[in-house]
Amino acid sequence: MSILDDIVRDTREELARRRAARPSAELERACRGLGAPRDLEGALRPAPGGVALIAEVKRASPSRGVLAADIDPAALARAYAAAGAAAISVLTDAKYFRGSLDDLARVRAVVDVPLLRKDFTLDEYQLWEARAAGADAVLLIVAILPPPRLRDLLAAAKGLGLAALVECHTAAELDAALAAGSRVVGINNRDLTTFETRLETTLELAPLVPPGPLVVSESGFQTAADVRRVVAAGVRAVLVGEGLVRAPDVAAKVRELTLRS
Repeated sequence: MSILDDIVRDTREELARRRAARPSAELERACRGLGAPRDLEGALRPAPGGVALIAEVKRASPSRGVLAADIDPAALARAYAAAGAAAISVLTDAKYFRGSLDDLARVRAVVDVPLLRKDFTLDEYQLWEARAAGADAVLLIVAILPPPRLRDLLAAAKGLGLAALVECHTAAELDAALAAGSRVVGINNRDLTTFETRLETTLELAPLVPPGPLVVSESGFQTAADVRRVVAAGVRAVLVGEGLVRAPDVAAKVRELTLRS
């Protein structure tokens, strides 16, 4: 089994525990009266020649271990937004990424930019969790969702007003994302089975996306030169985690990765 298989198995088990502790009806009540979600897709369409940044709050990962165990999610998110990040991604998986829904709620309390709940979404229950905690968008990973399930979750997210970043890593997965009607397509440069990272993944797949869907290149960005490589291929938004949480000067790194320094 791959690490991804382990994560999906553990996510299902954790989801069952959370559902038992907080029934769906309670989550739905918590979502009543919430304001409309912020527009992720609109936020990620920069002016001509620009690039939008989804800055990630990330303590750890299976491939890199602990990145920043003692980060304050709210303070980090505030720094991201102040420096010009278009949106913020918050890891909420506990076992492998040391995140939580509490992190997401804390970030929502201090920033006004769109928030992406970054997790391994398998069930509509997680969409309600995301909405209740303040997310404006969720991650849907093609590799772990059969096409009918992907379509159902896309429709359910839309019904809740949530955008979906639909993540792919291969041409076949990209085809599945487009066939499902994805509006925001993520190309993950990291192979979730081996955790090898190659920017070439975006360079190979981005030209296959027809006009219309917004393309987000994810993972592997350390410098402005990395960003320029994918921008040259037509990408206008990037998602960065490790390169930001390990930066000694977060604001300067945000400016660098948005090509403003």
